[in-house]
Amino acid sequence: MAALPPISISILDDHRLFRQGIMYILQSLYFDTKVQEAATFGELLDQFAQQVPDILLLDLQMPDINGIEATKRLLEAHPSLKIIVLSMHSTDDFISHMFKLGVRSYLPKDVDKQLLSTAIGAVMTDGYYFTDSISKAMARGLHASSPKQPSFQSAAIALTPREIEVLALICKGYSTNKIAEQLFISDRTVEGHRKSLLEKTNTPNAVTLALYALKHGLLAPDSTNTPSLQ
Repeated sequence: MAALPPISISILDDHRLFRQGIMYILQSLYFDTKVQEAATFGELLDQFAQQVPDILLLDLQMPDINGIEATKRLLEAHPSLKIIVLSMHSTDDFISHMFKLGVRSYLPKDVDKQLLSTAIGAVMTDGYYFTDSISKAMARGLHASSPKQPSFQSAAIALTPREIEVLALICKGYSTNKIAEQLFISDRTVEGHRKSLLEKTNTPNAVTLALYALKHGLLAPDSTNTPSLQ
């Protein structure tokens, strides 16, 4: 992975030992990090008044606020904040709901160094990161909320065959360069298709585009059984 500039990270968790464990991992990563910790949402807001970090590692079970409300309030005030959830909650509908709110990744609370490093790097460079299990949970959650699944391209959006190919790879989390290599086209052409897809679906980024594709059945059944977003 390419070198990253120094990253500022905040940790919100009410368990001191967990915060210390995460801080230890962060300090041993291959990129430079500036880390601060908060035990309460109020303490975090005080820190944000001084400096808003690049990334927030958010525990969903806090004594003074729940994770959904914290996410809503923080992203309303700081839209560019990249939130990575660390939680033991893994129900499909809850996970998909958190991504709809705008979180960038969702990791198990017993995350190891390699996974956390990969997630932070991907969030900083690509804007989001999904594990295979989480992306499948998102797909199941979306399917459960729509009992009658729309047929292929039923959302009345006209996509070209090439746009469908690019969309399938975006839903697997492929970078622009990887998509270009896979389809034997230039990075610039990929970006053109990505822009067109965002405009046609009226979505702001790759995460919401992938969610839209899953919800509205924009992928052919044989393109991927469950788009992995990874």
